[in-house]
Amino acid sequence: MNRKIIALCAVAIALTASADETVSGTWSLQQCIDYAMDHSLQLRQKQVTVDRNEVQVEARKGALFPSLSFATNQSASWRPWSEAYYNLSDGNLNSTSSEVNYNGSYGLSANWTVWDGGRNRKQLKKSRLAKEQSEVDIESTRLSLQEQIVQIYVQILYQTEAVRVNREILANTRIQADRAKAMYEVGNMSRADYAQMEAQVSQEEYNVTNAETQLASFKLQLKQLLEIVDSPDFDVAVPEINPDNVLAILPTPADVYDMALNTRPELRYYRLGIESAEMDIDIAKRGYYPTLGMSAGINTSNMSGLDKSFGTQLKTNLNNNIGLSISIPIFDQKQNKTNVATARLARESAQIELELEEKQLRSDIETYWLNAVNAQQQFRNATTSVESMRTSYDLVSEQFAVGLKDIVDLQTGKNNLIQAEQQMLQAKYTAVLNRALLLFYQGSPLTL
Repeated sequence: MNRKIIALCAVAIALTASADETVSGTWSLQQCIDYAMDHSLQLRQKQVTVDRNEVQVEARKGALFPSLSFATNQSASWRPWSEAYYNLSDGNLNSTSSEVNYNGSYGLSANWTVWDGGRNRKQLKKSRLAKEQSEVDIESTRLSLQEQIVQIYVQILYQTEAVRVNREILANTRIQADRAKAMYEVGNMSRADYAQMEAQVSQEEYNVTNAETQLASFKLQLKQLLEIVDSPDFDVAVPEINPDNVLAILPTPADVYDMALNTRPELRYYRLGIESAEMDIDIAKRGYYPTLGMSAGINTSNMSGLDKSFGTQLKTNLNNNIGLSISIPIFDQKQNKTNVATARLARESAQIELELEEKQLRSDIETYWLNAVNAQQQFRNATTSVESMRTSYDLVSEQFAVGLKDIVDLQTGKNNLIQAEQQMLQAKYTAVLNRALLLFYQGSPLTL
């Protein structure tokens, strides 16, 4: 017994340690996606809808079978006082006595809709469509959640790079400020230029703080999306993205769209909506059909004050019945006609919703492709620009150190370098994100 307890404790400790590892440390994109698929409240809510529709399917199945019920009624009456009275009709003297009378009735009844125009069976098929539609909705939510995760994840990667660049610039600016101080102390720099250099250090410190704040904000957004709370050690892994990945060949928008038409669950969702609307039309038309029903029952009763036993009364009072009913709609104040017209309009609306979704899908794919193409070209240009600006800034810094360039030239060179690096980073991650989304819509898993 002690060994079992020790083993259980060891398992509990291991599970606790494993749980702690899942909400702390450095996470990759795939780890974020996997965690979200298991812990998303949106997905849990969608699953409740699936379960609810499954219950409706079972209810529709039950409507095809007959119903059977048992009913009983037990009553007692009590006359508290006796009374004597003279009956003028027969000239007899009668009396009532105080007594308790008891009555009981018992019945077993069955009802069955033999034919209702096929509405119940059509309702069963529609409930199955609703269940399938809710399952497809879960898959659509999964894909949407993955898109949100990768977009925030890439923002974190970009902001992480921005923090690194701003810190490097701050470190370089501090070195230049030290040089400026030495030049000021020996009289080779004016007080105004030295004060301007000190102001630049303060500005770069502010830029670093601002970049770090934005990075923390994006990480918080990702944690909220993943339903993670109370995990200050949470961080994301920064993968090495080489230029070949940034400039990789893109699939054509037509190829992506053709594949997405057959694989994207949101389109399947709207197609099922059209099927459901067509089923509603069929159900509404069956309101013109007659309805045939069957019923049967067994009833008996007993009462006190008779010279018969309980069993004998149940036997002699036994009553059986069986019935057949038919209902034929003749005039329904245009209710069926209205139901059919409404169902047809609902089908037309469902068809429009599908076409709008297909249009939006094409627009999204073309936008991703255009963004990726433009970002790749901007990355090529920005890479060359960064190299040129860095070389120019290094030369200006060396000349500034020996007094050949003033503070204005140094600041101009630094601003140009910062702008070029920011453009390169933005183009880099824009290209990576949009290419990943194109492949994702084509059916590939989300990777960077």
